[in-house]
Amino acid sequence: MTDPWVAEACVELPAGALMVRQSGVPDGTPLVYFHGTPSSRLETSYADGLCVELGVRMICFDRPGYGESPARPFSLASIARDTADLADALGVDRFATVGQSGGGPFSLAAAAVLGDRVVRAGVASGAGPISAVPELQVVLDDNDRAGLGLLPDADASAAQFALGFEPLRQAFAAPPAQLLAGFRSMLSPRDGELLGRPEFATCLMAAMRESLRHGTIGGGWDNVAWVGPWDVDLAEIRQPVLLWYGEDDPLCPPEAGRWLAEHLPTATLVLRPGEGHMGVMEHGREILEALVAA
Repeated sequence: MTDPWVAEACVELPAGALMVRQSGVPDGTPLVYFHGTPSSRLETSYADGLCVELGVRMICFDRPGYGESPARPFSLASIARDTADLADALGVDRFATVGQSGGGPFSLAAAAVLGDRVVRAGVASGAGPISAVPELQVVLDDNDRAGLGLLPDADASAAQFALGFEPLRQAFAAPPAQLLAGFRSMLSPRDGELLGRPEFATCLMAAMRESLRHGTIGGGWDNVAWVGPWDVDLAEIRQPVLLWYGEDDPLCPPEAGRWLAEHLPTATLVLRPGEGHMGVMEHGREILEALVAA
């Protein structure tokens, strides 16, 4: 197999710079991947080999405040516009999108805002609109509720939400085995098994460590974007939407997928019994094949 092509660059856009990672095949079918919360562009490394096999050009960028992208305020709609500007800068016309966990709303936002530039939108274990789905409010902790209570003052809310990621940032000083054990305690048994696979554990730890390299404000703005009211209209989505959820996911409960499937006429929902939050890694081939199908 040909070695995966990997290229990183800081790309200047009208709204500000973004650190971008591309991998797979330079002239392959373009797929924009929105990383989780908190995470970074390194999250896609688990799929580098798959992208070569399937002829995919994977594009992932650190949202502002994560990794090496300079911090600035953002929302679902503004990230969608950044995605269009980035695609222009990279010479990409039409593309598919997929978002993992906290990246899911950004994948949908791109489909809603960018029209037929997005050919398909995927959501893997993605967050839903919490204000519209009461069952999702169980994932909020006290700090999240404090941040939510400050809206619509987005700047103050972002700062409050960001505080909730400080313990995680400090936890990365712990030995890797201890850190992995802590993650296993938060996830489903199936996720714990997947974290026993070095290629997945190494990818996840590196992506999260990179995400918090310069602070936690990226996570704060993520949560302003999708814990609070969404600033995009999902009714604008006309493309096929593919939804993948684990029925035992404690971080993004399957109710999010059910709600999206009910409210998006073009959506197809896959619910996997006994699975949790990391299906995007375990079922990477199926997901990529579905998104880049001719």
